[in-house]
Amino acid sequence: MEGALIARDRVGVQDFVLLDSHTSEVAFLNNLRKRYQENLIYTYIGTLLVSVNPYKELDIYTLTQMQLYRGVNFFELPPHLYAIADNAYRVMCSECNNHFILISGESGAGKTEASKKILQYYAVTCPTTDQLKIVRDRLLLSNPVLEAFGNAKTLRNDNSSRFGKYMDIQFDFKGAPVGGHILSYLIEKSRVVHQNHGERNFHIFYQLLEGADKDLLGWLGLERNPQKYAYLIQGRCAKVFSINDKNDWKIVRKAFSIIDFSERDIEHLFAIVATVLHLGNIHFEEDSNGHAIIRDGTQIKWISKLLGAHLSILQEALTNRKIEARSEEVLSPLNVDLAFYARDAVAKAIYGRTFTWLVNKINNALVNKDSSRKTVIGLLDIYGFEVLDTNSFEQFCINYCNEKLQQLLIEMTLKAEQEEYEVEGIEWEPIPYFNNKIICDLVEQKHKGIISILDEECLRPGEATDLSFLEKLEEKVGDHPHFLTRKLADQKTRKSIDFLDFRLLHYAGEVTYCAMGFLEKNNDLLYRNLKEVLCNSKNFIIRECFLFSELDSRRRPETVATQFKNSLMSLIEILMSKEPSYVRCIKPNDNKEPGKFDDSLIRHQVKYLGLMEHLRVRRAGFAYRRKYEHFLQRYKSLCPATWPNWNGPAIEGVVKLIKHIGYKPEEYKLGRTKIFIRFPKTLFATEDAFEYRRHLLISRLQAKYKGFLGQRAYQKKRKAAIKLEACWRGALARREAKRRTWAAQIIRKFINGFINRKKPLCPENREFVMLSQYKYLLKLRDHLPQNVLDKSWLKPPSIMEETSEMLHKLCIRTLVRKYCRGVSVERRVQLQQKVVTSAVFRGKKEGYQQSLNQRFLDTRLKENEINPRVLQLIQGESIKYVTPVIKYDRNGFKARERLLVLTQAAAYVVEMAKIKQKVEYATLKGISTSNLSDGIIVIHVPDDNKQKGDVILQCEHVFETVTKLCMLSNKESLVKIVKGSLRFRIGSGKEGTVVFAVGQEPQVFRDRNGQLTVVSTPGPP
Repeated sequence: MEGALIARDRVGVQDFVLLDSHTSEVAFLNNLRKRYQENLIYTYIGTLLVSVNPYKELDIYTLTQMQLYRGVNFFELPPHLYAIADNAYRVMCSECNNHFILISGESGAGKTEASKKILQYYAVTCPTTDQLKIVRDRLLLSNPVLEAFGNAKTLRNDNSSRFGKYMDIQFDFKGAPVGGHILSYLIEKSRVVHQNHGERNFHIFYQLLEGADKDLLGWLGLERNPQKYAYLIQGRCAKVFSINDKNDWKIVRKAFSIIDFSERDIEHLFAIVATVLHLGNIHFEEDSNGHAIIRDGTQIKWISKLLGAHLSILQEALTNRKIEARSEEVLSPLNVDLAFYARDAVAKAIYGRTFTWLVNKINNALVNKDSSRKTVIGLLDIYGFEVLDTNSFEQFCINYCNEKLQQLLIEMTLKAEQEEYEVEGIEWEPIPYFNNKIICDLVEQKHKGIISILDEECLRPGEATDLSFLEKLEEKVGDHPHFLTRKLADQKTRKSIDFLDFRLLHYAGEVTYCAMGFLEKNNDLLYRNLKEVLCNSKNFIIRECFLFSELDSRRRPETVATQFKNSLMSLIEILMSKEPSYVRCIKPNDNKEPGKFDDSLIRHQVKYLGLMEHLRVRRAGFAYRRKYEHFLQRYKSLCPATWPNWNGPAIEGVVKLIKHIGYKPEEYKLGRTKIFIRFPKTLFATEDAFEYRRHLLISRLQAKYKGFLGQRAYQKKRKAAIKLEACWRGALARREAKRRTWAAQIIRKFINGFINRKKPLCPENREFVMLSQYKYLLKLRDHLPQNVLDKSWLKPPSIMEETSEMLHKLCIRTLVRKYCRGVSVERRVQLQQKVVTSAVFRGKKEGYQQSLNQRFLDTRLKENEINPRVLQLIQGESIKYVTPVIKYDRNGFKARERLLVLTQAAAYVVEMAKIKQKVEYATLKGISTSNLSDGIIVIHVPDDNKQKGDVILQCEHVFETVTKLCMLSNKESLVKIVKGSLRFRIGSGKEGTVVFAVGQEPQVFRDRNGQLTVVSTPGPP
């Protein structure tokens, strides 16, 4: 890690703990941005890993990378997910204790992918056998199954986990994975019956319709078109380009076979999925008594078949509610609204409990029946802190979960720091930090917390509503400093809180929750007669999910919030018993765009992930710590006493080293096995000195080695030269004899050719003819025409007349091309500009013919004539053209002298030392000018709040200015030559008019109608 500090100015530091300004959020974001722009998506905060989603494939997850990080010290290599996984695995194997890796972040930040990468790392790097390969494959393929049933497309993520997942991977004493266990938390059942616009239901519904064969769909009573099902079309995006449902279906079917699902299991499971789709298509109508009835029995017949329930009993359960009055049971007909509620409730209950059954089934396949002691590494892939436009019951539970995990993180980090200080014998200094226990107590405290109040309101007799729940909150926790409602807020804050809202001040900031639906979602009740139908189902999965003991029990079931609180408490107990590792995932932008770094979005995530708080706790003591052996091994070259080898104890060598370097007492502490450095600048200075010293050592080694290589090369060359000289003298003698023989033969051949020169081409005269042709070409070379107008040409021999004609043509072409190339760059630029001017103005605007002979200048004002303040404001952009213009105000049309500055990227209207308006070429909507001889130019800008309105300018060199603007913006097609008048935008949705007229003398004025009138004298076309 220390080696990367040399490039810290370009790629940032690998550990945020080494930031000088560790309390500055700006410095934190700058470091994160530098690394992200260099495709370095991982950064440490101590042992916590911060991961930024790159939204593209990076070549950092190969088998080579896995082997590189395997068994390596945590800080020896750059930050990586594999380093976290490997460190947890090595410590688990060496110390025989349990670990967990907590992966959190908002939807789309890459949590699910991170957990997959960790599983893949363990699958590749851990020891295995043929039997263990089965366990490994089941662990890996449990992911696609859980994603199919528990993940969905949301506005933020196409594969968003809609449940929390904790997976224990069990290892034997050899470190081989031998089993696993999965816990799931708070599956989002409401998504089954309702999706927001732009979102989808769970993946499995679309995979079944897209990938299942015709026979299976026919048996389930389904059609392949998802638009046919009410539960799948509410989001209006059943088809998603980035999701291949057909291919995912194949993966899920393969996973079922490997995880040991029987055909009966799969058949009954898909029957339940189809049942949910059929339930969504049941439509209730009102009879004459106002009761709900089902006129079209098609869907309910399919449900009856798939669940193995009696048709009439099922229909009665969906339209009636069974009420127990003392010892009697009475059927109370439901109205249409209650019937729809009952239908949706049974759909949610079936899917929610089936998901729990699915997790248990996977656990049975992963269970290891060997009773010997095992160690585990847990993977917690849990939803991150959520702040949506409308925050409901689900966000309340999710954010409560994050409060507990933040509390756990800070406590365990402090504990780890304290333990390390105690082991090293360094005095512990208490660290001030925000303890969010007060917020956790507000939510979970018995009898006084929000969950207790919510349960009390759900269970009390009488008419309980969301409003009465809110009033009860105001009554019982209204004086809590982290709780606020509209009634309790001051006049200014009240405007941002609705009547049914309450606001909690979490550790990550304020979140406003809408209380509407809290009671319904917390109760999650299912009518008794519907439970009876499900308990009697012939579908064995449904029977396992809905037990008869529920019907016999008179005790009201626990509410959803209480169940979630209890399961969360159980999870915290599990995590507290293990050694922690943390991965915080960050989403860089909302558009899933590679390379885009949205500061405001990331700042928000840094806040609610508690990263600054964690960094503050880590940096409260010492920024850097390293074992004496490692520190001495790296920096021993900085001290003559320790270089090249130190033979004594490592701590004594470190003491000599730091004294020689000049460490001050307040900059470091010496522990039992480690040196602790308080300030990053101390480490940076040491690393810079080491880099300089390394260069010196390398230079000295290179000089010695180069001298040796030079000496060896000289001896080798001397021996070779002597041998070459001997060989060369013999070769020269042989070559001379051969050359004389060859010369005699050539002379004979040419004499014979001269004798037969007038005969047709034959072997006897071929060489002579070729020589004649050669001499002609040599002579022609000295008598070529010097210019295009020179018509002279050397007369050829008869045998070369055709060739001579071709050469003549090539020569003329060459002369023409040479002439064209002789045109100067400046002349060519002028011609290019004139071509653009012709394309835009020819035959359209007066004065065009006169402009042809006028030379276009590079700029009308040089850069040193522009106010230095303006140059400073436009720094980073190359100025291409500057000309004086008169700008007319958009309202009063008052003429003001300005400069028009054109750069490579934008046009600027400048007054003295101020930039009055900037128009980026990318946003340029158009350029308008009249067909008369006036110099008016109107630059049209977009209709947004950034621009004040269109720019009206008068320029003396209108043809030159418009041509420059067109070429720089590359938008020749946007230039319009108007006649009579043109409309321009003033701002805030208002428009104005410029009227063009011909008169005796040119003038520009505002007429009675409030329009800008431009009068120009008639001129030649």
